[in-house]
Amino acid sequence: MKNEGPLSAAYYGRWNAEEQARIDADIEKYRKADASIPVGAPAGAEVKVEQVSHAFRFGAHLFNFNQLGSHEANERHKACWNSTFADGALFNSGTIAFYWRPFEPVEGRMRFDEGPEDTEAWWNACREPKLQRFWRRPPSEPVVRFCEEKGVWKHGHPIVWSNTQWHYPDWLMAKLPHAILAEMLTDDRSGVSILKQPMETVLKRLPPDFPAVVESTLRRRIDALAARYGERMNSWDVCNESAVDWRVGCLGRGAVLSRSCRKSWMPGDYCHWAFRECMRAFPAKTVLSINDYELQESYAEQTRDQLARGDKIDMQGMQMHLFNPDDVNRIAEGSELRSPTQVRSQIAAAHARDGLPIHLSEITVSSPGGDERGEVIQAEVTRNLYRLWFSLPDMTAITWWNIVDDCGAPGEPSVSGIFNRDMTPKKAYFALDELINSEWRTRATVKADASGTVSFRGFKGRYRLSWRDASGEARSVEAQVR
Repeated sequence: MKNEGPLSAAYYGRWNAEEQARIDADIEKYRKADASIPVGAPAGAEVKVEQVSHAFRFGAHLFNFNQLGSHEANERHKACWNSTFADGALFNSGTIAFYWRPFEPVEGRMRFDEGPEDTEAWWNACREPKLQRFWRRPPSEPVVRFCEEKGVWKHGHPIVWSNTQWHYPDWLMAKLPHAILAEMLTDDRSGVSILKQPMETVLKRLPPDFPAVVESTLRRRIDALAARYGERMNSWDVCNESAVDWRVGCLGRGAVLSRSCRKSWMPGDYCHWAFRECMRAFPAKTVLSINDYELQESYAEQTRDQLARGDKIDMQGMQMHLFNPDDVNRIAEGSELRSPTQVRSQIAAAHARDGLPIHLSEITVSSPGGDERGEVIQAEVTRNLYRLWFSLPDMTAITWWNIVDDCGAPGEPSVSGIFNRDMTPKKAYFALDELINSEWRTRATVKADASGTVSFRGFKGRYRLSWRDASGEARSVEAQVR
């Protein structure tokens, strides 16, 4: 049994040879395919087979775009994204911030384009970036254009979310009566605050048209996003973190107001409503996703219910953060947390149905202690988890949440990146680089058969096949292996 450095024998007991063999077999089964490609090469000619891109999406968010304090750091950050294999690149997918509050800080003024507080020069001169209102919230257009230039998959996050701290605009809350706002801010006594009163009491005090106001402003937001990016964005998190509302009975048919979201006063059945509006506004080719951290049967039930009602849910997002460094220490000591058995069970419970693509939309693996020992643990845990996630049959994408240390939101760990704050790589970066750019990349030389066809088995993605014809001239074609 393997036992190296700070990771215990109990840890490797959970990630034992039998589990590793199962992961290898599932990667072979689900992530590879047989290919026979007629290239027209002479019979017996040696054909170089080189994979140039992955079909699987390896991603990270781009919330710190041009905000890292120097041109050099920003360029190293950008070098992480490319649709094809390139030096330093890990990611062929980028999550782009569309949080409502910072995206539309003033009603009707959406931050598509750069303003004075959004330029790289402004952020390079900023001494306290984390105190700025647009920290981790760059305008969308420069980020979208960057992804287009690199051929990177563009995933928007999120369109509808009931969270008032990170999403809900102040100007929308200000449409509530001042008496209700004052009570929300000052009176939290049980049974007195409007946030704790029975639903029937809340509905009597709520302006009767307020749910309609929320709907109309959200509809305007959806229409604006679709008008600008309907043909340019690949996918969206349409509804974010609504499974708790479903579990406590505040979503679904007949719901009037979401009880657990009174601070944001979301209309009842808002997740179904959001998908219907996005189905109306966005092109049919746009991948629409539901996204949540609540990986329980209730999330599967909610998703199945919405699918049964005709909602176009093309992808199911799942979050698996390890924000707490102590949890990663426990894993290294042999805890069941994020063990192969627990991960498979949790994802199976939350998955709405076989065949529905899964986007592991937000993942974090913290580095306990932030020192050499912590980096070793982070890298080993990362390597094993990525191998496991990559092996699951309906998994289509994995997105790391904060790739740079000390660049997360308040409450998120400062040591959860694969880069230090100065953009020097950590051991976890090299672990991912080895997997994505080496272990999971097919390169081979095969011989053409009598018909000029080459056959091989490789990871799904795009390939370049090169050979010399009968006159010795170099030839090549590109083909997709699915």
